Amino acid sequence: MAERCGFEVLGDCQRRPVSGPAPAVGEDSCFSASQPVKQAATLSAQYGINVFVLGMVLMLAGTFQRAGVTQEHTLAYLSTLMAMQLAWMLWYFFRRHGKSVLVTEKDEHAGPRWLRGGLTLFAILSLVLDVFKIGYYIGYSSCLTATKGAYPAIHAVHTLSQVYFLWFHAKDVIQTFQMIERFGMIHSVFTNLLLWVNSIIAESKHQLHDHKKRLAGLGFANLTMEKTGPNCSCTIHACAAFYKSSYYMYPFSIEYHVLASAMLYIMWKNVGRKLDHISPQKPAFKTRSNILPGPVLGAAVFATTIGILVVYSLQADHSKDRRLSAVNIFYLYSMAVLGLMSAASTTGLVIYRIDKRSMDYSKNPTRKLDGQLLASTACASWLLSWCSVLAVVSAESRRRSTWLSLSLSTMAIVEKSVQNMFIVESLHRKRDAGEEEAGRIKATSDRPGISPPRCGVVNKTLVEVERELCCAAAPQSSDDRSSSVCGEQLTSPRAAGCFPPASFRQMGNLRKTRVILKNIVAFLFLCNISFWILPAFGAWPQFDNGLEENVYGFEAWILIVNLAMPFAIFYRMHASSALFEVFYAI
Repeated sequence: MAERCGFEVLGDCQRRPVSGPAPAVGEDSCFSASQPVKQAATLSAQYGINVFVLGMVLMLAGTFQRAGVTQEHTLAYLSTLMAMQLAWMLWYFFRRHGKSVLVTEKDEHAGPRWLRGGLTLFAILSLVLDVFKIGYYIGYSSCLTATKGAYPAIHAVHTLSQVYFLWFHAKDVIQTFQMIERFGMIHSVFTNLLLWVNSIIAESKHQLHDHKKRLAGLGFANLTMEKTGPNCSCTIHACAAFYKSSYYMYPFSIEYHVLASAMLYIMWKNVGRKLDHISPQKPAFKTRSNILPGPVLGAAVFATTIGILVVYSLQADHSKDRRLSAVNIFYLYSMAVLGLMSAASTTGLVIYRIDKRSMDYSKNPTRKLDGQLLASTACASWLLSWCSVLAVVSAESRRRSTWLSLSLSTMAIVEKSVQNMFIVESLHRKRDAGEEEAGRIKATSDRPGISPPRCGVVNKTLVEVERELCCAAAPQSSDDRSSSVCGEQLTSPRAAGCFPPASFRQMGNLRKTRVILKNIVAFLFLCNISFWILPAFGAWPQFDNGLEENVYGFEAWILIVNLAMPFAIFYRMHASSALFEVFYAI
């Protein structure tokens, strides 16, 4: 049948044209046979979306206590999804490592080691959160349902299994059982997204409770405080510690699940993909002592950020004047750092305009996802900024913090726009031919037992380049001894005084533009980490300045912030990961 249709079957859903007569009109049986495989991406995507929408409906109904849905129903649904993902990962593992070892291609751009390391770190801290939840359940086991105890245990097993799966299989390009694998991948993607949303809702409830508590302490008697916690006594002494400590772990759990979903999405996109078998670009130079100003300045910003966070947390719970003072300090500090970040990104773009290179627009799902996430998550921060700008314009009275809010919102819009342009262009820039050649020579010289390529080594791939470089660098003499040696003998470079130029002998001396770019990227990386820490651990001036609440109303503004802030926080973490990749690609 395959030959009659004009194709030769190579394997699972892989065909190529063969010589012979073209298929007759109407003979489409071979095409209809492969139709389910072609539609697997669409079918699996629709399945995943419905799984996600059902979970969102349960969470919203449970949050507002509608339709008889409680938190236990949501936790039971999430536990079921995690159990299904565990079953699929177990099946994949046994199929991958069974008796007949399955040979799979690898996408070298997907799941780099540093990203898997970051995922592992967030997963460990997420496991700490599960331990706190289990300890809290043990203390109140007499009045809590079994679902609340089983959920953190299942989540811990799910976390350990998923980290193992992604660490060893994130680069897999699956070519067999494509329909089953697509459904398993997309199920895992949306399971992690639902776990991400569940963590965001839990943290938002805690932030809202603290905000209402502060307002109630300032004399706003119209705010009612809902009772939190079980209706029984704790049987151990650490229940309060477990409860308070758990909310410090939620930011790490949130980042873990969104990173896992992104890596699984890349695996889903790679199912059935035909690779070009082009070796990825690897850094040719090692970082030396000349990469100092950027990290030092970034470390100073990071240390100052910790101090600002401590001051803000202490002052926000006191009187109105001290709270507004903390907000003003936050605004002034953020404006200074955002100004430096905008200047750094602009400098990088100017260097790119001067140092023109060709762009790499080859198919790369990882790079494409990076750009899409940067643009989409930045929209949440832009939403908050434009809301603040409109609130300043519409405000009846304008304090000092009002004008600072206007300035900060404007700078945040500009900074994210310029930084996105810099990161996206950095990810698409190609290294020039000289750097790639130097990288190959450096890699060869680093191998044990292999000396660096010189004029005396015959290397068919590099001989022409070496001859030109050596002869250009050799001293000219009347008898043209060096020229003859380079051009003909090439066997005694030391005698001829013919060595590659200094750029090949001293790989640590980076070009000036590359040094500047690495310093810029290192500075931006630490600044984005700093701006992730502030909101992730409770520094939300949008709640404490009182400006937007007066314009939009308490409930409306709380809703806007709780919807947009998680994406704004994720933007900083994703920008940091992209900049980390850029640093080693420059």
